[in-house]
Amino acid sequence: MNTLVALCPIGAEKILGNELKHLGYKLAGNSTGRVSFLGDDDALFRANLCLRTADRVFLQMACYKAEDFDQLFDGVHSINWQDYFKKDTKVVIDKVRSFRSKLNSEHAIQGMVQKAIYQKLGERWHMSSLPETGAESAVRVYLDENEVLILLDLSGLPLHKRGYRVDGGIAPLRETVAAVLLQEMMWRRKTPLHDPFCGSGTIAIEAALYAYNVAPGFGRRFALENLPIFNSKRAAEIKKEEAAKIRTDVEVRITGSDLDPEQVARSKKNAEYACVTAGRALQSIGNDSKVLRPDFVQADYSELGAPYDEGLILCNPPYGERLGDEAQAAELYKGMGCLFENFRGWEFGIITSHKQFQENFGHYATKLKDIKAGNLDTTLYLYTKPASGGYNFKKKNQEK
Repeated sequence: MNTLVALCPIGAEKILGNELKHLGYKLAGNSTGRVSFLGDDDALFRANLCLRTADRVFLQMACYKAEDFDQLFDGVHSINWQDYFKKDTKVVIDKVRSFRSKLNSEHAIQGMVQKAIYQKLGERWHMSSLPETGAESAVRVYLDENEVLILLDLSGLPLHKRGYRVDGGIAPLRETVAAVLLQEMMWRRKTPLHDPFCGSGTIAIEAALYAYNVAPGFGRRFALENLPIFNSKRAAEIKKEEAAKIRTDVEVRITGSDLDPEQVARSKKNAEYACVTAGRALQSIGNDSKVLRPDFVQADYSELGAPYDEGLILCNPPYGERLGDEAQAAELYKGMGCLFENFRGWEFGIITSHKQFQENFGHYATKLKDIKAGNLDTTLYLYTKPASGGYNFKKKNQEK
């Protein structure tokens, strides 16, 4: 049994934990932005392939106490690194984080860990130096109150890089954050969903992958595939197992719109790529069924009307730090109130970093959820309890 660590947007730890349990893995603890879990050898590949809300997956190599550099070195040196790297692998300590620990120089920690790894490899392979001409492999180090966590990166590129976004456009929402939003809103595939600021189509595409039960990692490779522990035969079998879980017999009503025709074209292109990738996964098991693309149209949000009595508006509208300036964002939010009139009976989820969003919007959410989206501190405003005649909740009704 392996101990693995999955990273996620800060604030999404519970969502990720639920997703891991749904995949059949046992949770082994969590801290800010990461969740530990236990998994068999299949989990090394399956977690990367299937997790929607995780940014990276690591294999835990060691966990021990270290209050000085000798202890740090000895703990890293004791790991059988020769089982995980090839002789031409370039090992990189890509990140070090120290919190309330005696060892607090991240640069010095990085150098000591690198030295310990290369010394161990040199001893085992009887080499005075390593060529470093092969694939790069990343190791990450966390120190938390003198407890050292040594992690081996199994993902490579962050998992939000699904492979379907051929053109992200300006300031796109991360795919993993979009997946988190869908879970926070407790969205179900039978519920109509619309994004009135679709941008590159991320929310709608992630909703489609979730609705049709398409594993998000079908269109990319992982760092695990460069390691000697990678079982390519078993990985191919896992892909076929997950392809067999894709649902094409369900009714899904997912749409998006944007005022900018270039954004609409970009959304259509990204959705096409995502659904073609899903189709290829189905073809690998002899199934010629198709995954339907979300529909995208050019329209201003004020022109929209509800096509159904109930549904979900989920969006990432432009905001000052992302597009334009604060004043433009404030004006946009004031105008967005018309969505409540035009989509009576629908629920709303709106994510923004604008601190005065509710005041400008004129409607107070039933619940707030803070989520770290990239480098931005954002808040998801959930309007989940439609009142007769529309929404207009008072501040005292908010929950956080």
